[in-house]
This record gives sequence, structure tokens and C-alpha cells, in this order.
Amino acid sequence: MHGTGKPPFMKETGFRHFVSAARYSWQGLLRLLHEAAFRHQLGGFVLGTILLLAIGARFERIFIFVGLMVILFAFEAVNTAIEELVDHLSPEFSMFGRHAKDLGSLACACLIGLNAAYLAYAIVEIYLF
Repeated sequence: MHGTGKPPFMKETGFRHFVSAARYSWQGLLRLLHEAAFRHQLGGFVLGTILLLAIGARFERIFIFVGLMVILFAFEAVNTAIEELVDHLSPEFSMFGRHAKDLGSLACACLIGLNAAYLAYAIVEIYLF
């Protein structure tokens, strides 16, 4: 508030809010594309999807894999946001910064492991059953 009782900007509402939110999300995706980890995850998504299609996986298996990958992408975005904040708040080394970055990395590693395990399960299921 600037003494006038009004906010410094007017928040978008209705359809304009939807358009603004979509633009912010697009800008977030463009920022995330600068991260090597995200580009590797995208590569894993493409390769995993192609592999599932090539071996004739059922739609449900592909759908679950895609869903898990989207969750991973969301976690990678949050991890990148944490890293941006830590770098801004503590440009020099700090234990809080190290811990925040390590915990964000752990969250992504857990999902990468889950996605890899699910992909392996889906492949084994097709060949053994």
C-alpha cells in the first residue's frame, strides 16, 4: 500500500487473469529450459515414452509414466525456484543455502528414482506377463 489505500498495481481478474497466469507459466518453462537437469529429464521423458510405445505398452502404463514425469517437472521447477532464492539471499556459501539446495535436489532424485523404477516395472510386466 502506498498511503492511498490502493495496491500499487491492479490484479488481473477473469479471463485476463487466466492469460496472465498462462504467460507466467510459459516464462517459467522458458527459464527451466536453461537448467541442464531439466533438459536431461525431458530427454528421459521422450526416450521413456518412445520405449513404451515401441514395446506396445498399454495406454494406462504410458499415461502413468507421463503423469509421473509431469510431477518430476513440477518438482524440478520448485527446486530451481529454491536455488534462485538461495542464490539471491545468500550469494556466498552458507549452510542454510547448502541445506535448501540439497533438500530440493533430494526431492528431484526421489522422483527420478520412482520414474525409473516404474519404467522398469512396465517393461518387465510386458515381457514377463
